[in-house]
Amino acid sequence: LGRARMRLRSGVFASSCLLVQALGVALFLRGFFPVPVRSVPRREARADPPAEPAPPGPGTVSNWTKIPPPLFKKVVIVLIDALRDDFVFGSKGKQFMPYTTQVVEKGTSYSFIAEAKPPTVTMPRIKALMTGSIPGFIDVVVNLNSPALLDDNLIWQAKTAGKRIIFYGDDTWVKLFPKHFVEYDGTTSFFVSDFTEVDDNVTRHLDTVLKREDWDLLILHYLGLDHIGHMTGPNSPLVGSKLREMDNILKKIHISLLSKEEASLPNLLVVCGDHGMSETGSHGGSSEGEVHTPLLFISSAFEKRSGLLAQPERVQQTDLASTLAVGLGLPISRNSVGNLILPVLGGKTMREQLRFVHLNGFQLSRLLQENTPAYEKDPGYEHFKIAEKSHGNWIKLYLEGNNSEILLNLGKKVLKQYLEALKTLSSSLSKQVGQYDMYSMMVGTVIIMEVLLLLLLSVPKALSKRAEFEVPLSPPLFSLLFYLMCLLLCAVHVIVCTSAESLCYFCSMSWLTAVGVMMLISALMCGILSAVAKIFENSRLPLKNPTVSSSSWSEIDVLILAGTIGHVLSLGASSFIEEEHQTWYFLINTLCLVLCQELCRNNFLLKECDPQHSTNVKQNFDSIRKTSECKNIDIPAASNSKLGKTTSSSEFVKGSDKWISLATPWIILICCRLLRSLNQTGVQWAHRPDFGHWLTSSEHKSELSFLAAVSLLLIFFLVQRRCSLVSKIAMALGLLGAYSYRAAIGNVIFPWQHGGKDISKGITEARFVYVFVLGIVFTGTKDLLKSQVISADSSMKSTGLWEVYSGLVLLAALLFRSHNLPVLVFCLLIQTMMTKYIWRPLKFDAAQITIMHYWFGQAFFYFQGNSNGIATVDISAGFVGLDSYVEIPAIFLTAFATYAGPLLWAIHLLCYLSSEVSRNSAAVGHGCFCYALMRSIPVAIYVVLVTGLRYHLFIWSVFSPKLLYEGVHVFITAAVCLFFTAMDQNHSYKVQH
Repeated sequence: LGRARMRLRSGVFASSCLLVQALGVALFLRGFFPVPVRSVPRREARADPPAEPAPPGPGTVSNWTKIPPPLFKKVVIVLIDALRDDFVFGSKGKQFMPYTTQVVEKGTSYSFIAEAKPPTVTMPRIKALMTGSIPGFIDVVVNLNSPALLDDNLIWQAKTAGKRIIFYGDDTWVKLFPKHFVEYDGTTSFFVSDFTEVDDNVTRHLDTVLKREDWDLLILHYLGLDHIGHMTGPNSPLVGSKLREMDNILKKIHISLLSKEEASLPNLLVVCGDHGMSETGSHGGSSEGEVHTPLLFISSAFEKRSGLLAQPERVQQTDLASTLAVGLGLPISRNSVGNLILPVLGGKTMREQLRFVHLNGFQLSRLLQENTPAYEKDPGYEHFKIAEKSHGNWIKLYLEGNNSEILLNLGKKVLKQYLEALKTLSSSLSKQVGQYDMYSMMVGTVIIMEVLLLLLLSVPKALSKRAEFEVPLSPPLFSLLFYLMCLLLCAVHVIVCTSAESLCYFCSMSWLTAVGVMMLISALMCGILSAVAKIFENSRLPLKNPTVSSSSWSEIDVLILAGTIGHVLSLGASSFIEEEHQTWYFLINTLCLVLCQELCRNNFLLKECDPQHSTNVKQNFDSIRKTSECKNIDIPAASNSKLGKTTSSSEFVKGSDKWISLATPWIILICCRLLRSLNQTGVQWAHRPDFGHWLTSSEHKSELSFLAAVSLLLIFFLVQRRCSLVSKIAMALGLLGAYSYRAAIGNVIFPWQHGGKDISKGITEARFVYVFVLGIVFTGTKDLLKSQVISADSSMKSTGLWEVYSGLVLLAALLFRSHNLPVLVFCLLIQTMMTKYIWRPLKFDAAQITIMHYWFGQAFFYFQGNSNGIATVDISAGFVGLDSYVEIPAIFLTAFATYAGPLLWAIHLLCYLSSEVSRNSAAVGHGCFCYALMRSIPVAIYVVLVTGLRYHLFIWSVFSPKLLYEGVHVFITAAVCLFFTAMDQNHSYKVQH
């Protein structure tokens, strides 16, 4: 029993590895993107405010149920981008901001240091300031790049209450709050070298606005300081002059607000920063300088300061939203996790102050109820309930008209209870977001890296002739090791989960699941160790067959290795991720040149020195023709071409094929060049005009229609050659349907169509095409099942696979935008040419062909116009043929349309390798293994890189979207490999008999 072994084919092995890796990626993503604390959407957020707590005893009820009236008439918020706390409170403030310093030290003001949560980048910080919540990156994904802020927020509440808001400054606000401002002027934040213009555009409106009376809330966002920080750092002389300019602006606003004040309601000036800057002048991370920003409230309502200023008190950046809401007499935003900054509201009577903190506590405890199942056990919630009770008692005394001294002291005590409760509630809510769940990320990373190691260690076995492993089921040594590792990991799990302060996803799983994951990790570890042991064992044995070991590397192998390593290393740089398409375009161009060299060597150089070899090549071509004629495996060239009918002499064939074959790499290069100019992608040059934009503009509709029609015709000719008659007819009708769908939604026109036709959703046409897609895929599947069950007939099998493939091509033709149809044509054209003129004659092995397919698939992902930003996902593909949003089909269609390039190349690889089985019975297994390996190398390395760079300036804008793309790609590749494995059944055990 000790030697029980199980045979495992490399296809099965690779698929199971990828599935395990997909699990690791899912766990990592869940830890990397914490799910944000959410309340109801804002349309339901206009609930009535709670009344004051009812005093104990029968019949007594407080009569105060409305929201308290506003404390300030006009509010001006001046947000200075990247204003660090020491720019105001430190030596720089005294030197360059004299007026502000004087107001802070001797004027009617309150100053605080507000702490921002990472990522310290402008957009999430504006969200935090206005909603009081801590935004997660996943918001971007949930909003599918709709930048408008859909949460309940201060701006929306103010607008709903009829307040008139004016905004000048960074246009991020205009994108976040569209249609909220009665007047605005946005400046772009991307020209970092612009220090003056960007601020003058804000200041030029000031004089007129301050004279006017038609606004209630004025927001100014100054970017100049941030730009100076990025270009020259916080210690540059430019910083001083910029601070002086800001000081003068604050002086102007403050004096104007004072001069306009009426006795009834004072005005308020708020000065804050969205984030600070590090010692190098950038931001995004969590260093002291980046997270600490000044927060000043200046108003005549406050008492004058006397004496020296102590170190300002620390508050959270999220506290501003609730404080301003109360100050403007608005409801506190539902998702806010902030506390009221009490000194700002401290000038009011005790009853009003208690009312304010009760409203805040009620809102926080409701948010806690919506997000934590066991909220009653939360210490903050318990404190709040106790404080509410004491508040009721206080109201009873108040309504009885009790003695003021006792009342005041009791009131102060209740207020203190409330503030304690608020602090606890707020911190327990903040813990749920804004932090990376490092434990889940580590467990995910361990699984991913182990799978990669296992795949790499099994390369020699998996790519051997037999393409299978002998897996020892119960080696005596590793069983003990396995149990020890399981115990150790479970112990670590218990320790981590009992000591972790923040919420952890992996800890919240059931014990059974957690133990299962631990056993998986241990099993993978044992697998790796046994593979290493085996390699050592084999290296000691003398070589039986020295011929194998001396296999030399060809140029293609060197290129493949260098390209893979180069691409993986480039993922550590944000610019390389933004422009990743350039990497792939470069790699496939280089590949074409290397192929060209191989072809030349095969056709010319070997002829002189090796007559034997040239006849080999000739025989290759001949044998291909023969097999293709009898089996209909590939282009039946001799029977199809007119030349072939007249002369089939090997000489002539050899001549014409030789030249076409030599021209092939150059034709492919031309195709790729044309495709590059179709869609500009990436970040830096995405705005450049491209051919796709020219085609989609309304005046070029006829050109687009012509191109789309020609493309669909070519698709038909390139795909139909290997389909059965039924499928050919279905294909033709389907492609016609795809054109009429585009015509129905108004993208293209029929030649007989003049003037504006009514534009519909094209639902009937799209469903008409879906019927044919399903029909073709069904016929293909039927053939495949026949070949699996009845006879091991490879020709029927390859026809079946090709029909499944052509069904997917038809689906892509329907989902692609009309100007993208040439991408599909070139995809099919390159596949056809490479099959006939490069892969077959040059006899590459399965691994090399797989990697070429993978590279071209990646390049076509970008040729489609995709990039590593969320913005380029074509959401409209998910609605083709659907009346309304239906989740499962919409997700499937969007994913298919986005990853059509890699998917079509992967399925083509399967078609090609299945037809090659006569040459190498293990081809499909090798292909599946290489495909899995090519996918898991970048993912594993990228996951480690992202963990290291999690406080990078661009983590949310560049690295996180790429992480999502990589994650989805792993899931798709796992599905493809499963399909490969299913197709690899019938040739699996021929070798053994």
